[in-house]
Amino acid sequence: MSLLFGASAEALILPRPFNNKITAGFVFGDSTVDPGNNNYVGTLFRSDFPPYGMDFKGQTPTGRFTNGKLTTDLVVSYIGIKEYLPPYLDPNLSIEELMTGVSFASAGTGFDPLTAQISSVISLPKQLEYFKEYKKRLQSAIGQKRMEAIVKEAVFLVSCGTNDFVVNYFTLPIRRKNYTASAYQQFILQNLKQVLQDLWDEGARRITVTGLPPMGCLPAVITLNSKNAILDRGCIEKFSRAAMEYNQMLQNELNSMKSRLAHLGAKIAYIDIFTPLVDMIQGLGKHDFDEVSYGCCGSGFLEAGFLCNPKSFVCFDASKYVFFDSIHPTEKTYTKLFMASRPVVDSMIQD
Repeated sequence: MSLLFGASAEALILPRPFNNKITAGFVFGDSTVDPGNNNYVGTLFRSDFPPYGMDFKGQTPTGRFTNGKLTTDLVVSYIGIKEYLPPYLDPNLSIEELMTGVSFASAGTGFDPLTAQISSVISLPKQLEYFKEYKKRLQSAIGQKRMEAIVKEAVFLVSCGTNDFVVNYFTLPIRRKNYTASAYQQFILQNLKQVLQDLWDEGARRITVTGLPPMGCLPAVITLNSKNAILDRGCIEKFSRAAMEYNQMLQNELNSMKSRLAHLGAKIAYIDIFTPLVDMIQGLGKHDFDEVSYGCCGSGFLEAGFLCNPKSFVCFDASKYVFFDSIHPTEKTYTKLFMASRPVVDSMIQD
């Protein structure tokens, strides 16, 4: 990563001096927010090996599917909680580390239960079970009152859904036999609503939900769905249109929940990653990157997870790329997504 960008990224995430209220950060979702839980799961969907982590502290492959930090690391650092958000399944976490939050996310999962089964990863219901387990562990260590206070003043983030559509619906035939695209969007949304209800029941009061990215612009999706993947690297409209439609449905649902629960002290917000990613790939921010349709790792066409490994060719400077592998963004892209979402983060942490 360039020194110039490294310096500017560090400046962007200086802790806010006025945060004396937000206690912790808790994250649920897929590979975009998994800092390494899959290291402890019997699945092929792992990234605890180089070149992943090549720009992380100590060039450590932590299990994050990128070259450096995830957006959730930047968020907790910005809020002033801690530098990185660790995986809950790390057996070495201290009570002090647990108290300020963890990620329960698992790469390869989705809101559709079948998605997690296909990948042998942690489903969303299981992530919620882990959160309940987490609360019991904390209660045993610091007492129920302190535990409940931490949960009440924590920020929760849910980021999931891409695998449901890209892998489970459009690539595999099972769900397409029983659902139209519109019906599947409704099915995913109903499962998301259940996750939010469960979080609410467990004490969450500040909840953010990330929408889907422009799925048709993921390098792997372009490769698998273009007539000539080498010459034509344009986004696949069918996938991105499905994401746009779902995102609108999601926003409508979150606005409705926000209205119903506002009098109970709820803060519920939508985080748009679709628009800033489209800007980076096709529009306003394209000049910030040399490559927008290939990953930095390997050929950039299909490599991700175990296909992006220590034997893979790796680009010299990942900050010149939107994507690190054929699916996941680089740290620079995650930083720009954080910058775009900062107003939502601010609204979450202010009274």
